[in-house]
Amino acid sequence: MYRIFVTGISTEVGKTMVSAIIAEALEADYWKPVHAGDLENTDSHKVARLISNSTSKIHPSDYELNTPMSPHASAEIDGITIDVNGIYEPGTENHLVIEGTGGLLVPMNDNDTVLDMILPNYKVIVVSRHYLGSINHTLLTVNWLLLKGYDVSLIFSGDENPTTESIILKKTGVQSLGRISEEKTFDQAVIKKYADQLRPALLSL
Repeated sequence: MYRIFVTGISTEVGKTMVSAIIAEALEADYWKPVHAGDLENTDSHKVARLISNSTSKIHPSDYELNTPMSPHASAEIDGITIDVNGIYEPGTENHLVIEGTGGLLVPMNDNDTVLDMILPNYKVIVVSRHYLGSINHTLLTVNWLLLKGYDVSLIFSGDENPTTESIILKKTGVQSLGRISEEKTFDQAVIKKYADQLRPALLSL
């Protein structure tokens, strides 16, 4: 069974859309261990609305924090401390998509970051979106994961930028699984379209 951890080079780069697409493509379960902000419309809610297969299950987050901030700060406002060692992968015999919070080194507490929640057997997919500085952010993210020994792939999000993407792929040597283009809206039909496109690449991981 696949265990796929989705992280991004920053916040708001498309991690949740990519997670929904992967879950739909593999009919995988979805789990976001730590969510911060808008508890009436969490990323788990969004993924549940976007997938259309009847197999995927949405597993509850271990921590749902009220303030849309770095988890360590949001947890402090809520009067708690996130215990990364107390976060356990949900029991499932299905594929599992795990969505990280923000970028790779976002702090969970004074000692741990998102990176500390990625188990050695997870395949890691990095979502990269073009903006000024995104090459640096992507190389830092991917190379840190490679240094730690993870199996890493990329998905590009947004309008194509061949110069940016080619240098990222040359300098990291990792595989691009595909692209999620700019869309006016993301609904079940759009998610399914990308799921069908990306399924062959995902099954070859």
